[in-house]
Amino acid sequence: MAIRVGLVGTGNAGRLALTQLIEDPRFELVGVVVHNPDKVGVDAGTLAGLEPSTGVAAGNDLDALIAVEPECIVYCAMGDTRPIEAFDDVSRILAAGIDVVGSAPVPLQYPWGAVPEKAIDRLQRTAADNDAAIFITGVDPGFANDLIPLAFTGTCQRIEQIRCMEIADYATYDGAEVMVDVMGFGKPLDETPMLFLPGILALAWGTAIHQLAGALGVTVDQITESHESAAAPEALTIATGTIAAGTRAAVRFEITGIVDGRPAIVVEHVTRLREDLRPDWAQPAQPGGCYRVEIVGEPSYRVDICPTSRKGDHNHAAIVAAAGRIVNAIPAVVDGPPGIRTTIDLPLIPGPALTVS
Repeated sequence: MAIRVGLVGTGNAGRLALTQLIEDPRFELVGVVVHNPDKVGVDAGTLAGLEPSTGVAAGNDLDALIAVEPECIVYCAMGDTRPIEAFDDVSRILAAGIDVVGSAPVPLQYPWGAVPEKAIDRLQRTAADNDAAIFITGVDPGFANDLIPLAFTGTCQRIEQIRCMEIADYATYDGAEVMVDVMGFGKPLDETPMLFLPGILALAWGTAIHQLAGALGVTVDQITESHESAAAPEALTIATGTIAAGTRAAVRFEITGIVDGRPAIVVEHVTRLREDLRPDWAQPAQPGGCYRVEIVGEPSYRVDICPTSRKGDHNHAAIVAAAGRIVNAIPAVVDGPPGIRTTIDLPLIPGPALTVS
């Protein structure tokens, strides 16, 4: 029998998750919640860019979605700029005895060490008391810095350092809130964007660092942050608008987990708005971008993950991958025990049935 599911949020990730929820026979879509008033009343199929009508019209009331009693809600609403609201939303869903999988709030990917214990305990109690589970994931932070490195460390006799990287051109990424408000692209270099406020990088990617450390049996003593930016040499036109000459057009940042005084687990991002900016920074394995895992040990590895898509470029492909990881996890989360679930304690999650065209 198909799993009854609802969806909250139809932005970049939510819309692609919605496509699979409609097309994958493992699921029955019973409701969609949107935040844009222009989407209210629109059929879910239309929102997903599909031809057939689903008969499910989007609404803007989370309580109304909870009331139709889905077994699981896919939560893809924005969490970067509204973390408290996102946490409250998923808490309400769990309190109703409904499982949650989604992309936010990001710190719940592995909250221990990144979220106050009081908040973790409250969410765990809510989940346990109502026999509900929550699994938050994505691509980065997500499977590119938990599932992939853990799979390769399973072949190592000794591990000295793990470095997880995203190296990408974001010029085609159509998300103004993330690009401008969070990352500060198009802003003066002396203006500090939200992402580079003290503690934000560690909050966002510390989950990945603590999860790898926990899986490998070590304790992170400290997490450090560093970042640098580069300006546009002339005006650039990107998906979200125009980047004026002299404003932020490339960033590089690192979040480092220190274990026994050594940089043991590192997350590094190199984000450009044009491929020739800062050529001295790391370069992707394919045009546009890739994810990279480097393991120093015995043996050592360099693994490049190069997402591509028939429907878009590397940025589109990466979001498809994030949505796929979320949606494909639904059966394992629904069938599993209550509480906060992570990549460490979930089984290996396969994709949908193989199709041959």
